This record gives sequence, C-alpha cells and structure tokens, in this order.
Amino acid sequence: MSPLLSNIMLDDFDQEFWGRGHRFVRYADDIRVFVKSKRAAERVLEQSTKVLEKNLKLRVNRQKSAINPANVATLLGFGFYFVRGGVKIRIAPKALKRMKDRIRELTSRKRSISMADRIQQLNRYVRGWMGYFRLSQTPKKFASLDKWFRRRMRQIRWKEWKLPRTRVANLRRLGIRPDLAYQWGNSSRAYWRVAKSPILHRALPAEYWAGNGLIFFRAAWDRLQTT
Repeated sequence: MSPLLSNIMLDDFDQEFWGRGHRFVRYADDIRVFVKSKRAAERVLEQSTKVLEKNLKLRVNRQKSAINPANVATLLGFGFYFVRGGVKIRIAPKALKRMKDRIRELTSRKRSISMADRIQQLNRYVRGWMGYFRLSQTPKKFASLDKWFRRRMRQIRWKEWKLPRTRVANLRRLGIRPDLAYQWGNSSRAYWRVAKSPILHRALPAEYWAGNGLIFFRAAWDRLQTT
C-alpha cells in the first residue's frame, strides 16, 4: 500500500479517536495516544490496533507498539517532561546524542580547516538543528550545551596557537597578566584540560566567540522564540 493511501486511511483513524475524546498526536503512520493510567493505555492500545487492522485493513507493527510513561515516550526526536503546570516539550536523549556527536566531528582538532570556515559550518548546523527543535522548552539545557560547546572551541584555538611563545603573546593580547600568560603559555597540560582553565575562560569568553560570528544554541533558541 502506498504511503499516500495509508495516510488518507489514517485520517479515518484520527476522526475515530477524536470522536472518542482521546488526546493523541500522529505524524504519517507514527501515532502517540496519551491517557492517564497504564490500564487505560492497555485498553486504548487494544482499541487502536482493532481500528487499524480490522476496520482500516492496515498492519500494526507490534514490535514498535509499546506502552510507556509520557516522560519516556518520544516522537520525531522530541520528548516530554512534567512541571507543576502540566507537560512541556524537550529534546529526546538520542537526538541530543546525535547532535553532540556531530558537534564533536565539526570541532575535531584533527580537521585541518580555518577557524572562519569552521564557524561557518558550525553555524549552518546549529541554525538548522535549532530551527527543527525550536519547540523545545529547555532554555537551561541549551545554556548548558553552550558551555560544553565553548570548551570545545577553546581547545581548538589553543591547538592553533601551537608554540609557547605564540600562546604567551596571544594571552597577553587578550588581557591576561604577563606572568600568568607565561605560566599558561608554557604549560604542558592537555588541550581539553587547558580549555577548562580560568585563564582560557577569561581570554576566550562567550563574547569573544560571538564577536567572531559563532552562533550558540541558547541565543539561536531565544531568537526563534521571537519570530
């Protein structure tokens, strides 16, 4: 059966379940029905399977059909979490992991690429990803992601400076005291460790990266909430 025909038939499913007063969401043939208890979920799963298979002659994939708490269920990369006022939208853990894996690729120290080109590629990805997940109601999560993101950028910049004398000169140019610039510029600590140091935090703050045109997740999310 073609996807178009299945979708048309699933419109009948929508009408049936709206008529029964169920709260649900469907994207193509991916359906989530929300109820108040496990017993109700078992009953609705049986009802929906009957409607789909007997009435609409569609096949239900029982391996993918399951009963889960709303805070575990996901749909198209989105998840849900509970607050006192009700339910809000978050990004599913697997979607977050895929995003962080991609950022790791784009910020790999092994990539021989100029910072300007790297920032351009990162901005393209962050804009697209954040545009998709703009419905997420997790500003604190995005701010936390930005801290990790900036640390990855700091370690790239540290590696770019390479020689101790270059590091000392750049740290001084960015406002670090001469004695501290010399101490850290000649440090043998690993890139990732130096990237977390107070000195590099001070030399390469969020404003430094924003001045270089880098877009952060929280800023992109804020901008999308006003459009």
